[in-house]
Amino acid sequence: MLVFAADHGVTEEGVSAFPRAVTAQMVLNFLRGGAAINVLARLHGAAMTVADVGVDFDFADAVPSAGVAFRAAKVRRGSRNLCREDAMLSAEFEAALRAGADAANAAIDSGADCICVGEMGIGNTTAASALTAAILNLPTEQLCGRGTGVDDAGYARKKKTIALAVERFRKSGRNDPAETFAALGGLELAGIAGACGAAAARGVPVLVDGFIASSSALAADRMWPGLKHFLFFAHQSAEPGHAHILRALDEQPLLDLSLRLGEGTGAVLAIPLLRAACAIIKEMATFDSAGVSKSSKP
Repeated sequence: MLVFAADHGVTEEGVSAFPRAVTAQMVLNFLRGGAAINVLARLHGAAMTVADVGVDFDFADAVPSAGVAFRAAKVRRGSRNLCREDAMLSAEFEAALRAGADAANAAIDSGADCICVGEMGIGNTTAASALTAAILNLPTEQLCGRGTGVDDAGYARKKKTIALAVERFRKSGRNDPAETFAALGGLELAGIAGACGAAAARGVPVLVDGFIASSSALAADRMWPGLKHFLFFAHQSAEPGHAHILRALDEQPLLDLSLRLGEGTGAVLAIPLLRAACAIIKEMATFDSAGVSKSSKP
């Protein structure tokens, strides 16, 4: 279980129900083993790594609890305000991709046979919505949800911010997937993309969490066509943009529980389904081996 964390400059626009400091507070909770993702990872025997690729906090004194690893891979202390300028410079985007790839390769080298990806970053549903709208060329209002639960005024600000961000990018005339990702994404989203690409390169499947992780997977598949064939989409998020992503990728989610927690929780919840599928393929008898008569119809 790889959880990528970063802050977002777009929180300056008042798009989230929680302050930016919650990103670091939640990372510390991950490291202490007290979050929902920690509980589920322990339950399903998933080794957990938290990767800081852009949190506006110094974790030098943090000591991870048993069963949790920490990767210090900070590119910068949060992305820029994507409503007003590109979220990441090209070099920063590439560094975040490498951080994700390094985390996945380290996990695989340690014996992981499946990678789960999740995220933590206040403001990242705004980034995910803007990124998805630009990639799929969809009206922004179709993609914007309430994220962690903004009130009506916050929801209006969020919709306006996403629309302004996408309009700013479209006016630039750029349409390359990597440029789109750098302009409208986030550092933790780039980390997820790098992890997906590295795992696929080594033939290791990836369980993708909800809307935010899926927006990263969508952008990554545009950069590296065919990547989606190594991905399992764990669940259908309650965020409205997620259905558009799954439709665009022609993928069916494994679960539909109206989840919106993030952290990678939906991805870990899907682990038993993959284990069950593997067990059925490996152990279930065929009609021939079980001596079961086949249909008599011509």
